[in-house]
Amino acid sequence: MLKLTWRNTLRHPLRAALTILGMAVAVLAFCMLRTVVAAWYAGVDLSSPVRLVTRNAVSLIFPLPLSYLPKIQAVPGVVRVAYAYWFEGIYIDKKNFFPQFAASLPGYLDSYPEYLIPADQKAALASDRRGALAGRKLATRFGWRLGDAIVLKGTYFQGEYRLVLRGIYTGRDPNTDETQLFFHWDYLNETLKKTVPDQADKVGWYLVRVARPDLAAPVSARIDAAFKNSLAETLTETEAAFQMGFVEMTSAILVAIQVVSWMVIGVILGVLANTMAMNARERLGEYAALKTMGFKPRHLIGLILGESLILSLVGGLMGLALSFPAVHLFPPEVVQYFPGLDISRPTAALGLAVSLAVGVLAGIIPAWQAARVQIATALRKVG
Repeated sequence: MLKLTWRNTLRHPLRAALTILGMAVAVLAFCMLRTVVAAWYAGVDLSSPVRLVTRNAVSLIFPLPLSYLPKIQAVPGVVRVAYAYWFEGIYIDKKNFFPQFAASLPGYLDSYPEYLIPADQKAALASDRRGALAGRKLATRFGWRLGDAIVLKGTYFQGEYRLVLRGIYTGRDPNTDETQLFFHWDYLNETLKKTVPDQADKVGWYLVRVARPDLAAPVSARIDAAFKNSLAETLTETEAAFQMGFVEMTSAILVAIQVVSWMVIGVILGVLANTMAMNARERLGEYAALKTMGFKPRHLIGLILGESLILSLVGGLMGLALSFPAVHLFPPEVVQYFPGLDISRPTAALGLAVSLAVGVLAGIIPAWQAARVQIATALRKVG
């Protein structure tokens, strides 16, 4: 049966090759699109259950007073509190976008054990008011080395900020974001006191670390209750919920990408089903002859499904093999927005499962028709 199935598959080499190629392209496109979706959710997946984010209840664009710090630290269950501000600066050109944060260093980094920083670099960062910390991928992108000067032109925070690269961190986990830049909030605040005093002594959000994940809900409630009816009420949520808020802003794009990924599979399902239907029609007389020789309907079903599975799985494996190098062809302008852009095991497994499902679905109807064929009817149609 296996030998006969293999020979049937190769009976029309060009047709088989084109079907396999189409399947490979479809699986390649499917895996690439699913990888983009997975990278979009990377920040949510990598969030820690013991990290909370306290921001302005109205919107993230509204700051919080620095005076909130001691009250948050006094909440039972809180282990560490740090703060940061999103800094939208321009490095040389507007096209050179990357995440920039003015944070309470080095305390802010202590809440992120997944950021691995050499001890000497961390000490140098702490001792230099203009010191900055960059991710490995970001430093590689611009060719930065320790001691290099980095000049950012502020957009929201007007002015020119001259930083010195004192550290380069690497990710503990494969999907850790290595495209960020951190510098001292104190440096930003001192500049604001001289230029825009009204913006000084404020932060974008507080990063709160709790002792245990089960304390996240009660600590969040206590923090928000402490600033109820104040001029700047707070909203405290888990880091995962905070990250999900950004993802939800682009939910329409995500839905569109997912729909397109499944449409690609639907198209190749139709192509493979048509191929198997053509093969079944051409061999109708052969199936009738096989029945006269004692072959059962299950044997015919096995022949057709086996051929369909060979075509789909060979094409699927080829598409998966191409996906791993293809993901590295994304331009840097795209990769900077998706730090975890890589083919994961779940994505590869899903691509293989889809190939298997397409092979089964494409062969079901032709196999069912061949199993029900009447010998006399099939032989009469030959020629």
